[in-house]
Amino acid sequence: MAGRREGPLMRVAGQHSRGSRIAAAVVVGVLIGCVLAFLYPNGFVKSSRSFSDSSRLSQVISSSCASSTERIKTLESQLAILTGKNRELSSQISDLSMKLQLAGQGNAKALYKAGPFGTVKGFRKNPVVISDESVNPRLGKILQQVAINNELIVALANSNVQTMLELWFTSIKKVGIKNYLVVALDDNIERLCKEKDVPVYRRDPDEGIDSVAKTGSNHQVSGLKFRVLREFLQLGYSVLLSDVDIVYIQNPFDHIYRDSDVESMSDGHSNATAYGYNDVFDEPAMGWSRYAHTMRIWVYNSGFFYIRPTVPAVELLDRVADRLSKEKAWDQAVFNEELFFPSHPGYEGLHASKRTMDIYLFMNSKVLFKTVRKDSHLKKLKPVIVHLNYHPNKYERAKAVVEFYVNGKQNALDRFPDGSE
Repeated sequence: MAGRREGPLMRVAGQHSRGSRIAAAVVVGVLIGCVLAFLYPNGFVKSSRSFSDSSRLSQVISSSCASSTERIKTLESQLAILTGKNRELSSQISDLSMKLQLAGQGNAKALYKAGPFGTVKGFRKNPVVISDESVNPRLGKILQQVAINNELIVALANSNVQTMLELWFTSIKKVGIKNYLVVALDDNIERLCKEKDVPVYRRDPDEGIDSVAKTGSNHQVSGLKFRVLREFLQLGYSVLLSDVDIVYIQNPFDHIYRDSDVESMSDGHSNATAYGYNDVFDEPAMGWSRYAHTMRIWVYNSGFFYIRPTVPAVELLDRVADRLSKEKAWDQAVFNEELFFPSHPGYEGLHASKRTMDIYLFMNSKVLFKTVRKDSHLKKLKPVIVHLNYHPNKYERAKAVVEFYVNGKQNALDRFPDGSE
């Protein structure tokens, strides 16, 4: 059998096929090489130099982290310093604003620009007066020893109120209050205070004051405080004026706002009477306009108020003292008239800021005996002070207050009527 013979065309096709396979193998090899070069740029076996580079890179990263930590600490320290400076600048701005306000008193020229809607607020605190130690150097030395943060409780007392005075300073000591002072109006009270280790101040002889101080009634003695307190304010001290028919249960300085010239307890017996309400007056004869709206508020109690050493506060004391020296009037009525009456023809009102104290913290005896003792929830409240101002049998009720709030005797208040007997 004859063998198969390939023609010229078949031979050429076979040669081309072998060439294509070789070319494809070369291309695949190159591609694999490129891939391996990309995946292993330093070869399959790392040199000692590669390890050295990696170590150096780790050191750089660690050093960078440590540097960042130190930088953060530095920034935090700078932030604390700037925050402190900002606080100081804010305080300086406040002080300068007060000085600017004081300088602008009586000046019709505009000193301020009004800000955007909703951002404008009037000054809440008047600037304090510059302390003048020449007014009473002896009192100044006593106040330096007794006052804390330039404030203290002050009470005036003569022998007529000795029993209540003893209960008063006993309750103060029980609470742990240190900054208080008794202004003794006679020898007996001065001696008593020294015996009981109670801070005491005896004024220099003053005929205008001494005649009332030694023999005056409760109301007459109460009227003296407006003259006596003036020196405290001139010396730069804030005073919490206190009658002696008051029982202290907490430290009042922990509950005072200090944002007004006068901060006083109220004779009101409810939120409305203490803080003010709209009272509608009805006059039928007027027909369509028979109803007239009035604003009412129960008076401030002149036997317990906090007063700051400001110009309006000193003016208040002067106004009340002057009127009491010329009129036969009750000091509490005059105190409130001067605080609240607005300017009108023939009268220039006092421009003093005021705040009413919380009636359930600074509690008068009407609130206690008429409302609080009968309410299971209100009975759980712990007042700061209780003022026995609404009742004549002060000592017995004051002792009952101590029994109830200090000693925990729950029925201590039950035997007393709501009002006076």
